[in-house]
Amino acid sequence: MPETVGNFVSGEWTDSETGETFAVENPADPDDVVARFQQSNAADTERAIEAAAEATDEWAATPAPERGRILNTAAQQLESKKDELTETLVREEGKARPEASGEVQRAIDIFYYYAEKARDLGGDVKASSGSGTTLYTVGEPLGVAGLITPWNYPIAIPAWKLAPALVTGNTVVLKPASLAPTVAKELVEALDDAGLPDGVLNFVTGPGSEVGTAICTHEAVDAVSFTGSGQVGDVVYEQAAEDQKRVQLEMGGKNPTVVSESADVEEAAEIVGSGAFDVTGQACTATSRAIVHESVYDEFVDELVAYAEALSIGPGLEDNDMGPQVSASELDDTMTYIDVGKDEGASLETGGDALESGEYEDGYFVEPTVFSDVSSEMRIAQEEIFGPVVAVIPVSDFEESVAVANDTQYGLSASIVTQDLTEANRFVDEVEAGVVKVNEKTTGLELNVPFGGMKASSSETYREQGDAGLDFYTTTKTVYYNY
Repeated sequence: MPETVGNFVSGEWTDSETGETFAVENPADPDDVVARFQQSNAADTERAIEAAAEATDEWAATPAPERGRILNTAAQQLESKKDELTETLVREEGKARPEASGEVQRAIDIFYYYAEKARDLGGDVKASSGSGTTLYTVGEPLGVAGLITPWNYPIAIPAWKLAPALVTGNTVVLKPASLAPTVAKELVEALDDAGLPDGVLNFVTGPGSEVGTAICTHEAVDAVSFTGSGQVGDVVYEQAAEDQKRVQLEMGGKNPTVVSESADVEEAAEIVGSGAFDVTGQACTATSRAIVHESVYDEFVDELVAYAEALSIGPGLEDNDMGPQVSASELDDTMTYIDVGKDEGASLETGGDALESGEYEDGYFVEPTVFSDVSSEMRIAQEEIFGPVVAVIPVSDFEESVAVANDTQYGLSASIVTQDLTEANRFVDEVEAGVVKVNEKTTGLELNVPFGGMKASSSETYREQGDAGLDFYTTTKTVYYNY
């Protein structure tokens, strides 16, 4: 019998007033129910927000090193359960085991990182123009932070929002994605066991139309951090900005890797293939477009096809290279885009089929898919697919490759594979993306540097992770101290 998980409000696990729950299913085998969660409504969410508001003064007055100690203790607890957390993540989201293990470790590392940063929190001392005066700044918490997180990194993204919010003295209401909330619940339990005071962290599950809207519109919420689709992000921004909440949005991507004339083609194919097909392409930073110089184009397509066809597909707990998509609807969306690519005249080089028979009959599996002969105006080169599909676009020179890379509404992550230093440096300067990589895949992030996008990929207000993650959750007070 699967566990039924309550909402976490004021330090207690409670049922929704709706009396309704929803099931979280294993995408490799939907008959395997991981857990059941509360189908909460606006009233449930309001109670969580009020609990967070009541806890703000006490938590803000807690010394930052003590906040860091709680994060550190929670990280230790998560580390002791890493194998269990990894299996849970695979079961509810579908990632291959090594990918899930890496994500769990990422969450642990984030907690440790911000636990240490707690000792460095403070302001700056500046030189005053007058004698007998000390001039300095103080960083203070905003108050209540509403965090709305996605299903594709269901423990790492909640961790990288939670840790800086808590360590800077904010209280939190966390709404995880309904497709994969179980590992986020484990973060809450670890922090509670570590001694986080009641009301500082509250956890509410349910539909965005109820829970998300209540978070974005409630007058007691001071900041909203959202990661998800652009369509939902636009609604979040509109709702939260109405009463001038601080807002942070990270949304979609259509991330390019440029393969230059000088590139090692085999290496380039591995970089693109890993960026496109890891985590089943379900990453906002996944490589969706390979923009390839015509002199190496045919060779590159052959190498990328070979890479895709060598991948093993199946349940993540069985040590396959690529797991299923997270849900039937996500698989349907991917198959729709594959049909669009065919209809637009792109050449399907490999893949393109949903796997539905034999060992695949119960899950949401799709083959890694490569299209060639793609032009930049095609929908498969412009719209985010969020599945293991890559479009290979030929270009005649470096200038055209940058123009094609920038020819999209998105600007999240971009990379170039080249042995030409001039091209590498020009690409860094000219590409329109918040994350730029040279001779690396578009996926994968360091936790101690800012992360965020440009254009429709982000609100372009505040970055996440590193010191930038602390900036979003604090406001500055300037002190003139005449002694």
